[in-house]
Amino acid sequence: MPEVLGQSGFADLRLVHNALPELNWDQLDTSCSFMGKQLSAPLMINALTGGHAEVRVINRELARAAAATGIGMAVGSQRAALEDPMVRDTFTIAREENPRGLLLANLSAFCTLEEALAAVDMVEADGIQLYLNVSQELTMREGEANFSGCLANIKQLVHNLPVPVLVKEIGCGMALETVAALAKAGVRYLDIGGYGGTNFTAIEGKRAGEINIPLEKWGLPTAISLLEALNAGMGISIVASGGLRTAEEAVKALTAGATLVAMAGPLLRVLMQEGPEGLVVYITEFITNLRRVMMLVGAQKPVELSQKPLVITGLVAEWLERRGIDINRYARR
Repeated sequence: MPEVLGQSGFADLRLVHNALPELNWDQLDTSCSFMGKQLSAPLMINALTGGHAEVRVINRELARAAAATGIGMAVGSQRAALEDPMVRDTFTIAREENPRGLLLANLSAFCTLEEALAAVDMVEADGIQLYLNVSQELTMREGEANFSGCLANIKQLVHNLPVPVLVKEIGCGMALETVAALAKAGVRYLDIGGYGGTNFTAIEGKRAGEINIPLEKWGLPTAISLLEALNAGMGISIVASGGLRTAEEAVKALTAGATLVAMAGPLLRVLMQEGPEGLVVYITEFITNLRRVMMLVGAQKPVELSQKPLVITGLVAEWLERRGIDINRYARR
């Protein structure tokens, strides 16, 4: 099978144009609900940063943009703040700037219950992301090498935390088997974090001085991971992330069956290059473009997208067929 790595795979997903949508632009509604919070669109700013005084302003502006546009946000790993109270404000600023919006805490899936409770309390979170990063850890010189007991720990956290748990891969995707195991452990929210976005394994390899990074191209492209997760048949809400760049790609993910899409790197770049006002404009235009694509496929609301046809072609189609997933049912909706 030809190599798909380095790409998210969304080029192999094609939406079907509806020349007779029978919709009025003013009737289009991108709003949705996630973890009990109302959002203006099925979009979230994914975990980025925190834990250093210099990045406090980044979380402040991300939170302000999320509040101004009505989308969700997750903070970066709060490990540093649990170890050093002096950097707590680099995370708490997110809730201060967005007191009513959807905000997720963030820690490793190996964290203890006490740590998870502290992270949730720190930002008054509506839920918590527990991240999986095996490939990154194996590339780090100081990285973890023992991953046993992780599923049992996730199960304990799911059943003892007062907020929903979202398990997130940071860039290598999740296969059907992984999704099924997490669902049996009680997980009801997943961020598949597929290959195609920020490559943390490559980042760690370069930081370690590697020239040829061993696991740089390891992982499931986002489109493949998303469709595998959705075919686990476990009734889990799936967040699609990993290399999504355009509203059209977001609609493809939602049409496949994702509940939400999440972005990180592109939003940070806009913030750095165009400032806070530019970020708000970018997100606002992204939501407007979501509406445009929804019109073109004839969907009044995001929930209707999963009823619209999606043609899966190329390398993604070949992979899914080898994995026993029926791709024709998507095209014949």
